[in-house]
Amino acid sequence: MRSDNQFLENGDALPRILFAASEIQPLIKTGGLADVAGSLPIALHQLGVDVRLILPAYPAVIEKLVPLQALASLRIPGWGGQVRILQGSFKEDLPIYLVDIPGLFDRAGNPYVNAQGKDWKDNADRFAAFARVIVAIALKQTSIDWRPDLVHCNDWQTGLVPALLSQHSNRPASVFTIHNLSYQGVYNHDTFRRLRLPPEFWSHHGLEFYENFSFIKGGLAFADRITTVSPTYSREILTPEFGYGLEGLLNHRRPHLRGILNGIDDQFWNPASDPYLEANYSAADLAAKATNKQALQQTLGLTQDRDAMLLGHIGRTVPQKGCDLILDVLPRLIEKGDMQLALLGSGDPQLENALQEVAARHPQRIAVHIGYDEELAHRIEAGADAFLMPSRYEPCGLNQMYSLRYGTPPIVHRTGGLADTVTDASAENVMAETANGFVFEQPTADAMWEAIEHAHAIFRRPPVWWEKLARAGMGEDFSWQNSARAYLELYQQAIDEPLGNPLAKN
Repeated sequence: MRSDNQFLENGDALPRILFAASEIQPLIKTGGLADVAGSLPIALHQLGVDVRLILPAYPAVIEKLVPLQALASLRIPGWGGQVRILQGSFKEDLPIYLVDIPGLFDRAGNPYVNAQGKDWKDNADRFAAFARVIVAIALKQTSIDWRPDLVHCNDWQTGLVPALLSQHSNRPASVFTIHNLSYQGVYNHDTFRRLRLPPEFWSHHGLEFYENFSFIKGGLAFADRITTVSPTYSREILTPEFGYGLEGLLNHRRPHLRGILNGIDDQFWNPASDPYLEANYSAADLAAKATNKQALQQTLGLTQDRDAMLLGHIGRTVPQKGCDLILDVLPRLIEKGDMQLALLGSGDPQLENALQEVAARHPQRIAVHIGYDEELAHRIEAGADAFLMPSRYEPCGLNQMYSLRYGTPPIVHRTGGLADTVTDASAENVMAETANGFVFEQPTADAMWEAIEHAHAIFRRPPVWWEKLARAGMGEDFSWQNSARAYLELYQQAIDEPLGNPLAKN
């Protein structure tokens, strides 16, 4: 097997990759999948890989990518109309294919839910059709004069692709990435029949899942290799707590499962050049961080107190992100007397209202901004002293990496990507200068408050102690180049050592 270094030395040996996703930042985004799809292919392209993206032709995406070229048309099983494949240009002239299926993707709004927040009733039809088009391109069954060596699929919306490819002996290899296992694309047997899926897939070795069938199981059972977005999450999903009924299959596939930490856009998130900041700064000179803190306090109406410990939080206001834990500790934070909180996010209306009520009673100590504001997010990362991220589970997480980059030590629950990126400020780690944040073991308000008090105690020491933590975090390398090299190595493993059809073995 060739190593990735050998690939890079011999450009013509690099595999051709078709990268399939249901959302891509900045074209359309609902979560972390879009961030990966908008960054990893670019990093692979920069390594010399011939990578092409494929995405449903949502109206918002078409609008952002015009002009487009009609590249091919085809018919697929289960859909009576003509399907068009449009080609556009993504960042750095990366080719992107848009799957245009009238009646399925030509609707406004969210890719998965309607204006009332309910799943589109035809999601199974939409993403089964999307999968069939991906397979047709992968097998060169269209007029497109290009064929990938490997298809990289992401989350349940593309889960049928590895399963459908398994029926072909001359297929390309496949990699399937789990971004969040709790979303599985589960439907009933009537839907299975309506989608005209191969009858042999209705098996516990195939797509069958507790008398229903699961899109994501297609990726987990049939892909040549499986990845998650952090090493710790790849171990957590082997347990009943995080496996959501699929832990048995995942343990069976364990030899082919690998966790590869997501990267971040370290140019967009760079305190030395960030245009949103009041003043830029770097690890070599942290002085201007205080200027950003003062500006953030002023913007949010908090007391302008350079000595107060200002905590930041950005994320969905839902229990998964631990926002209820933050709410639970606010009385203790207020009682402390020299702490503040700046929170940005939206989600559960009850949590939103409860947080806003506390902020209204203590406006000089607590600031809550409901919604999302890109500029404010950057200013919180730069202006906060520490970043609070108590997620109950977090497949990867990005904000803790942004915080480290901005010299804002994170306070996190030890789970998923948080465990892989944040090193606790224990006495031993502080002395070794490896500590970059604070980690608590259990997702409870008491455990989180204990970590906050630990952070507060170090914050009250001479500034050199806190600056060591900040500089350690700023020295971490979370660039996509590292992740891209790891994926490149995995791609070649999948090509060299394919899984074979699991149904043929039973």
